[in-house]
Order: sequence, then C-alpha cells, then structure tokens
Amino acid sequence: MKRSSRARTGATVAVSVLSLALITGCGGESDGSDDSKDTESSSSQTQAAKALSAAELEKLLLAQGEVKGYRVASGDDTLPKSKTEVKTDKAECDPLAWATAGLAPGDTDANASNTVAEDKASTATAQPEDIADAFNVNMTFVGLSSYEGDGAEKAMKAVSDGVSACSGGYGLTTGGEDSKVTKVASVKGSALGDESVAFAEDVDMDGEGTATFHTEVVRKGNTIATFYTVNFAALGTGKAAEIPAAVVEAQVAKLK
Repeated sequence: MKRSSRARTGATVAVSVLSLALITGCGGESDGSDDSKDTESSSSQTQAAKALSAAELEKLLLAQGEVKGYRVASGDDTLPKSKTEVKTDKAECDPLAWATAGLAPGDTDANASNTVAEDKASTATAQPEDIADAFNVNMTFVGLSSYEGDGAEKAMKAVSDGVSACSGGYGLTTGGEDSKVTKVASVKGSALGDESVAFAEDVDMDGEGTATFHTEVVRKGNTIATFYTVNFAALGTGKAAEIPAAVVEAQVAKLK
C-alpha cells in the first residue's frame, strides 16, 4: 500500500485518512529479593552497555513469516527518517511523538523500523465487500532503538514523564502538516521486557471529532521497541485499534 507522508504519525494519519484511502506503564517489577551484590552487578552491566548499530537493529526487526497472520513490510516509505520531520510545541512531548512515528524516543542515532499488518488474505474466505472493508486492517508501526550506558532507561523515563506532562495535549507538525493531540493518558500495556509504558492519545480529526490511538514502548536491556497501531476503517468510529499482543510478544522475544 502506498501512503503519503501524512501517515507517518498517529496524529497525521488521523487527519488525512481519506486521501490515504484514495491512493491505496507498566514497568517490569522486581520481586524484592535482589541483594546489594545483584544491584551492583546490574549497575555495572548498565554502565558497560553498548548500543547496537542500525544494521544490527534491522536484523532484530520482525521478518515475514515470524508472526502468523501478519505480513511485514519495510518502514522506509511509511515512517519519518529523522526526528527533524516530527515537531511538537512542548519539548517534553517529543518522546511521545517520536515513539508514535517509529523513531527512537531517546538520545541515539541507532534506529530501525518497519510495519506489521494483519494479513486477512491468508485466511479470508471471500474478497472484501467494499473499500471500507478492505481498509479494516490493523497496521502496526514498529521501531527499534539502541543506547549506550543507561540511555535506554533515561529514554523510558522521558516517555513516562511525557505521558504525565502532556496529559492536556500538544501541537504536532509532521511533513509540514499541523495537527492537535488533545489528550494523553496511560493505558494497560503488555508488561513485557524489563519495563514498558503504554499510552493513548486523542487526536483532533480536523474539527470532526476525535480519534484515539495507542502506543507502547518496551525496553529490554539497552534496546527499546515502540509499537503504534492504526486501523484506517475504524478512524471514524471512535474505537481505538488495539496493539496486537502477538506482534509485541514476537518482537520483544527477538531482542537481546
């Protein structure tokens, strides 16, 4: 499916769904049994952590055939290539916008992304009845980023802090197009990895109501995975597309 630059973030997807159709918190918990020796060991490992390269991250992204019922495509044509393409009017909201766009939510240049969409054709017994039915597919934008030292932990804190600081919304500009996130709230996530943060964003549909989008950020070691899901057919229904558990589980399982 060919998509315009407006599809690169949840907010921009929301205000441009018609044109697109036409052209095609909770952290990992400790059991409380860690002693000081374990803590010192963990701290030492954190300080020694080395970031993976973009090429190494590409190899860790989900590949076609690794998640039954889903098809995988390169994210090069669907997601921003740089954080300079995604701007907000509140610095503390930047990590949220970046995570939604498949970019690293923290300070690193090591980043890779792709898209994982439901493959209804593999199990369908009939052709879609109309265009709306054809677009009734959950598409998940997946981003991976890697960090030196404790950079991953700092990135997760920035996302968590951003959910609180940006609860009242923020302005977003992507590819020269402006949109408005009117509300941000924590939601239940997968609780996978070493820690995770999940949040929902309400986006103004150009004065025609709002649409809700879910994003989850998961850390495993010094690598962070971000997940954002959209269903084009559901945008006008007021129902948010849920991030597929199978996609999150499969991707996190591949991380080192």
